[in-house]
Amino acid sequence: MGLWDFVKTELIDIIQWLDDTGDTMVHRFDGHDNEIKNGAQLIVRPGQAAVFVNQGQVADVFGPGRHELRTENLPILSTILGWKYGFNSPFKAEVFFVATKQFTDQKWGTKAPIMLRDPEFGPVRLRAFGTYVVRVVEPAKFIAQIVGTNGVFTTGDIGEQLRSLVTSRFIDALGEAKIPMLDLASRYDEIGGLIREKMVPDFAAWGLELTQFLIESIALPEEVEKALDRRSSMGVIGDLGAYTQFQTAESIPLAAQNPGGTAGAGMGMGMGFAMAQQMANAMGQGGAQPQAAGGPPPLPQQGAYFVAVNGQQSGPHGLDALRQQAGSGALTRETLVWKQGMAAWSPAGQVDELSQLFGAVPPPLPPQ
Repeated sequence: MGLWDFVKTELIDIIQWLDDTGDTMVHRFDGHDNEIKNGAQLIVRPGQAAVFVNQGQVADVFGPGRHELRTENLPILSTILGWKYGFNSPFKAEVFFVATKQFTDQKWGTKAPIMLRDPEFGPVRLRAFGTYVVRVVEPAKFIAQIVGTNGVFTTGDIGEQLRSLVTSRFIDALGEAKIPMLDLASRYDEIGGLIREKMVPDFAAWGLELTQFLIESIALPEEVEKALDRRSSMGVIGDLGAYTQFQTAESIPLAAQNPGGTAGAGMGMGMGFAMAQQMANAMGQGGAQPQAAGGPPPLPQQGAYFVAVNGQQSGPHGLDALRQQAGSGALTRETLVWKQGMAAWSPAGQVDELSQLFGAVPPPLPPQ
C-alpha cells in the first residue's frame, strides 16, 4: 500500500474550522469519506456552532468548547444509528460549522422609488437605503431551512432574499406610520424600531435574528429637493422687498465701476443715480417719509350696472348716472339691473347698493 492510500485510510480525529473570510455563515467540514474516529476531538471556537447531520437529518448541535465525541454526548446521532450499548468503531456523519457571530453592514435599499401620500405635499416619491445586522440563533433550523447540502454558505447567498424582505417590510411600516415627509429625518430610530419589530417573525422562521436595523437616508427626487431648497431660501431671506433693496444698494458701486471709458462711467453714474432715486422713493431719505413719485392714486371705480329698458340692455352705467335716472323717473325700483358678480337680473329696489337712490317711501296721508 502506497503512502497516499495509507493517508486516505486515516480516520478523522480532530474536527475544527478556522474562518478567514468574514462573510461565511456555514462551512461543511471535509474529511475522507466523513469517517470520524471514536473519541475524536471536536473544537468549536467562540462565535461558532457545530451541527452533525446524518443522511439529511439534523442530529446533535455543539456550542463553543472542546468536545470528545462519544455516544454519551451524541445522543441523537446514537439513536439514529441504532447504537444501544456504545460504539468502538468509526462512524460517518457530516459536520457543519455555523457562524453565530453578528454579520454587520448588510445593505438594503429600494430598487425603485416608492409612492407615499404626504399631508403637506400630497403624493411624493421616496428612495431609502441603509444597513442591518443579522446573526444565526438556531443553527439546526438555519441549516434545515436555508443551507441544505451546500458545502459553503455566505451572506451573499442569502443577501438578496433578505434585502427584498427588509425593503418590503420597510415600505409597509413607513406607510402605516404616516409620518410627514419633513419629519422623517428626525424619526429614523423610531421607524427602524418599528421595522425591526415587524420582521422578527420572518427572520425567526429561518433561525435568524435581526439584531439591528438602520436607516441611512430617505431621499426625495432631485426636482423635489430643488423646489424645497428654493422654498427654504425664501424662508431665510424673509422680507423679499427689503432683500431687493439691499441687492440694489450692493449693485450701485459695481455699476459705477463699469470699465467702458467716459461713456461707461457716465452710464454707470446714471444707473447709480436712477437706482439711488428708486431707493429714496422706496425707503425715504434722511428719515423723511416716503414721497409719491406722481399725483395721488386714482379714485376707486364705482360699480357699473346694465339696465333693462324696453326689453333691451343699456349700459354699463355708473352710480352717478343711475342716480340721475332715478331722479327723472327713468329708473324705478322695478327696473331690472345686473352687474358682474350677480347671479341674475334683479329689480333695482332689491339691490342694496341701488335701493338708496330711490329715497324713503312717504307714509299714507291722514284721513280728511
